[in-house]
Amino acid sequence: YDGGDCDDFNQKYPNCTVENPSWVGDGVCHGGDYNSKVCGYDGGDCDDFNQKYPNCTVENPSWVGDGVCHGGDYNSKVCGYDGGDCD
Repeated sequence: YDGGDCDDFNQKYPNCTVENPSWVGDGVCHGGDYNSKVCGYDGGDCDDFNQKYPNCTVENPSWVGDGVCHGGDYNSKVCGYDGGDCD
């Protein structure tokens, strides 16, 4: 197990099987499996995002409200029109 580097992660999130465990709890809200209950909603990184946009399921939640208007699902009512970036 990577010389013990993953022990803390595996103890906190035993059922979280993401490709990059170091992204969990790194301060950036990642989408997909990272933003799930078993991964602690990305180690808490997605708590604010999920509270503001509970039905927004975009691939890169950190893009919402980043100052750039992204199209597609980002520019939708459930994603706050990209967190206000597309107003």
